[in-house]
Amino acid sequence: MEETQKIKLGISIGDFNGIGCEVALKTFEDARMLDFCTPVIFASNKIISQQKNDLSIDINFHGVRDASQVVEGKINIVNVWKENPRIEYGQATKEGGDFAIRSLRAAVSALKENKIDVLVTAPINKNNIQSEDFKFPGHTDFFAQELQGESLMFMVTNNLRVGLLTDHIAVKDVAKAITPKLIRNKVTTMEKSLKMDFGIRKPKIALLGINPHSGDNGTIGEEDDKIMKPTIQELFAKGTLVYGPYSADSFFGSGTHENFDAVLAAYHDQGLIPFKTLSFGKGVNYTAGLNRVRTSPDHGTAYEIAGKGKADEGSFKEAVFMALQVFKNRMEYLELTKNPLQKQKIRKGGQKVDS
Repeated sequence: MEETQKIKLGISIGDFNGIGCEVALKTFEDARMLDFCTPVIFASNKIISQQKNDLSIDINFHGVRDASQVVEGKINIVNVWKENPRIEYGQATKEGGDFAIRSLRAAVSALKENKIDVLVTAPINKNNIQSEDFKFPGHTDFFAQELQGESLMFMVTNNLRVGLLTDHIAVKDVAKAITPKLIRNKVTTMEKSLKMDFGIRKPKIALLGINPHSGDNGTIGEEDDKIMKPTIQELFAKGTLVYGPYSADSFFGSGTHENFDAVLAAYHDQGLIPFKTLSFGKGVNYTAGLNRVRTSPDHGTAYEIAGKGKADEGSFKEAVFMALQVFKNRMEYLELTKNPLQKQKIRKGGQKVDS
């Protein structure tokens, strides 16, 4: 991408019966957003027109047949389909799921072909997306297959960053899924992302225990003592600043998380409940560890308010800004690592300092 070009930001619309289109269009209703990037929405002119009219959103858009034809300074709509599917706000329909996946697949193809630079995904319904051609529990698993690298579900807002050892699996399967290899892979992926994507020179990472009170020395379970502790010690001995396992029940409430650059939770709700409580709807779901940048808002389809114009675009807007910042950080990181003798400027604590 040339210096003078704005970053091309792709958007998959998610379930059009939910709030995905609404929060995306509201984000770019503010014309100043076009100063930061060139939005490329994968849908159809008809769908976007109907959503715009139904929700009284004041935007103009430019329809194109292919992402290679986008125009800078405009909201671009790539016409992925010619059909005119019925929008049923608040309903989880098969049609809504089918078109959500068509939008997603088109956006990912454009991302892989470098027609867009980054991707922000609007919320999908994990039930109505399932088909013979799409059998993934969510976005993260799909991206792990389609893009190169070791994926990590990473929830981020300001200075709070929470990643997951295991994400969309049943609680009954968590303990057996956590192995030394998994811990090593996720910690390594998190450390690399913190350096490359967030500009943190020597990141400190905390791991939360699997069992209550991290097993209480084996009284409540042996996984923390036999799997987590030895692996953490092994990683630390090799130079990774990783600590734990910490008892999850008091970790966030006591403010201990503020001593670390990121936290790695053992399972989905252990990490996301405190994250969403503390982030107040401004959080971003970032798929770290892959060769392309993908973010999404930290909320779902919100069928209960869909079509009513009540959706808050705050998290989606944060997802846009994070995608742009991570992309720029990566470009800077790659440039610096290509020139190791160059006097480097490393971002530390949000500020640039001479190393």
